[in-house]
Amino acid sequence: MKKKTLIILLSILFVPCKQLTAQSKSDRLNAIHTVAPFLTIAPDSRAGGMGDVGVATSPDIFSQHWNPAKFAFIDSKSGVGLSYSPWLRTLVPDINIALLTGFYRIDSKQVISSSLLYSSLGDIPFTDDLGNFMRNFTPNEFALDAAYSRLFTEKLSGSIAFRFIYSNLTGGTYSGGTATKPGISYAADISGFWNNDILLLNKDANIAVGLSLSNIGAKMSYADATASYFIPMNMRLGGALKIDLDSYNSISLALDLNKLLVPTQPLYSSTEKDKIIAGKDPDISVPLAIFQSFYDAPGGFREEMHEITTSTGIEYWYNNTFALRGGYFREHETKGNRKYFTAGAGFKLNAFTLDFSYLMPAAQHHPLARTLRFSLAFDMNYYRASKPEA
Repeated sequence: MKKKTLIILLSILFVPCKQLTAQSKSDRLNAIHTVAPFLTIAPDSRAGGMGDVGVATSPDIFSQHWNPAKFAFIDSKSGVGLSYSPWLRTLVPDINIALLTGFYRIDSKQVISSSLLYSSLGDIPFTDDLGNFMRNFTPNEFALDAAYSRLFTEKLSGSIAFRFIYSNLTGGTYSGGTATKPGISYAADISGFWNNDILLLNKDANIAVGLSLSNIGAKMSYADATASYFIPMNMRLGGALKIDLDSYNSISLALDLNKLLVPTQPLYSSTEKDKIIAGKDPDISVPLAIFQSFYDAPGGFREEMHEITTSTGIEYWYNNTFALRGGYFREHETKGNRKYFTAGAGFKLNAFTLDFSYLMPAAQHHPLARTLRFSLAFDMNYYRASKPEA
């Protein structure tokens, strides 16, 4: 039963939504679907414990996923990080997501960074059209990227990243007489980060704003001479405020607004095939899709606003050694209805930082229930600085 549930889940995640009818419009359900959705999942524990915020939070080793421009403000010379999460564990025990990331500071203004994001979807039995067993296969996906970040002024930085995306969901299995193939795409990220030290209520504070346009790239196809599908091109805008309560205690508040830059499915006529009666044609080029994504919803401006997800988070540090985190993620009911609280903690000891987070859905019996994330970061600069001189 669990394997059947997983197959159904995969079909929801990786197959574009069907044409809407008048009846489905009355239900106001019109979630946006893309391939390679693993690219949008928060991979690290710090952001995962703060409701999936990260575009404007203080720089850390896992900034590559959220906003590489933050690396220009990181204090360390270099660092590496590893994060792991068993995913959808209430459905199946063998889905997981892992992230390996690192950065290196070239000089006071320039930083290069890279990461490998890997997703395994577990062992799935494949059958033919008659239901006869063919073989077992483990679908997997990964994204390999590299970024360059630069400090423009004392308060402003920018970054550009390039990404290779690989998605092998079928292992070449034939579907309807057609041979399938792994999906491949290339994408780029453009991001910016601004922060400024201020005085707030007679306390030292820092205010920050971040913007990231990610996964701007080519469509992906899983078979020759068939339709190609959008990857999750995405815009994330957010702000953060950190206040030093005293020399030992600090607290940070953060907010992210997130929107997919891909077409919304239009409303089709129930009597005339392929006739659009509300919305825009989704079979368009990537550049047009990005601009059209702001005004193509069949429900107009109100539906466009429903496509914006919000993430809010809070983080408390004691003596830069122990951290407590909490957050909330909200997606509108008509666009997926993901709503969950998060909590997490972190421990920093010299060069090492260990973080973990826990996800608590607002609804009962949710597939994301009891999601855990574990992250380990190593500050290479601290290690070198602590070595005795020869």
